[in-house]
Amino acid sequence: MKAVLALEDGTVYHGEGFGACAMACGEVCFNTSMTGYQEILTDPSYKGQIVTMTYPLIGNYGVNNQDVESWRPHVAGFVVRELSPVVSNWRADSSLAEYLDKYGIPGIQGIDTRALTKRLRVRGALKGFISTEKITAAEAVARARAWEGLVGVDYVKEVTHQQPFLWDPENKQSSNFKLAHGNSTGDARNVRDPLRPADIPIVAYDFGMKYNILRRLRQRGFEVRVVPAATPAAEGLKHKPAGVFLSNGPGDPAALGYAVEAVTELVKSGIPIFGICLGHQILGQAFGGKTFKLKFGHRGANQPVKDMETGRVEITSQNHGFAVDPTTLPSDVAVNRVNLNDRTVEGMRHKTKPIFCVQYHPEASPGPHDSAPLFDEFRALIERH
Repeated sequence: MKAVLALEDGTVYHGEGFGACAMACGEVCFNTSMTGYQEILTDPSYKGQIVTMTYPLIGNYGVNNQDVESWRPHVAGFVVRELSPVVSNWRADSSLAEYLDKYGIPGIQGIDTRALTKRLRVRGALKGFISTEKITAAEAVARARAWEGLVGVDYVKEVTHQQPFLWDPENKQSSNFKLAHGNSTGDARNVRDPLRPADIPIVAYDFGMKYNILRRLRQRGFEVRVVPAATPAAEGLKHKPAGVFLSNGPGDPAALGYAVEAVTELVKSGIPIFGICLGHQILGQAFGGKTFKLKFGHRGANQPVKDMETGRVEITSQNHGFAVDPTTLPSDVAVNRVNLNDRTVEGMRHKTKPIFCVQYHPEASPGPHDSAPLFDEFRALIERH
């Protein structure tokens, strides 16, 4: 089927459709990861976005039911240079096209994704419209321009779990996958490393949390109680946690007044707090700072971040379109990590309270594992307090 991708600046790309016969609006962005498209599709932080993969061949290892990062894919649309016609991985349960079709998400292939990426880098992220249904180019551009965009919109309420729950109480979802060798019996896809006991209770605020974050927390010995994004601080503290985790999530952090109010109270309580991505931005506002929209965001698995306290450089996995303005932060908050590409804030630490946060995804799904020790740092912080 034919497909079209239109941008608000009037640019129109024609290609071949795959996935669902559908149409959708979203902010068109790009991700520079070479692999991990399944994790990208199911990352709730991509709610309201049409994702373009810069790597030219996508779909060759299909989709499996174990590596999802949420209960469903959240992207509005998917853009690739070439969709692999062959799925060749022993863990695959379906093809990428079948997966998108199942969830009603349109995809387009056969367009010049390099040209599209360069346009987004020059112009910044643009509102877009994608369709695998019959529509004129003029109408597609009009729909892109009419979309409300991300600024000022609360997408968290659409992706957060609506009820609190205890993550992995039977210890079946959190162990690291282990490749079976020799004459192993049973389903080789379910061979896992052992888990340590869960001896530290924490509360995790779900602003659009990826499952691999929960897996990493459980692997460090945390018993994780997940609560909805709108949970008041007093309600979260009723669970008597030793610490609080603030998750990633989609959209404009400035639209989340209820979350900022709750986190402000948590900061006052003195409980240890660790925030990532959107949680980092919410903490920045709770400290008294402000956020702003980046030109085209940081999305990919190769963002260089420097730890200003140690001089160490981490290659990080990131997915965000907003950042904290360092000039608005109070004197008792230290910016201890910066992005080496554009010098934006990548980490903060409170000087007197047991609180720290980072702008990136230390669970690395997909991405490098340079930042994995941050989960150990969170445990050590709680043990000290």
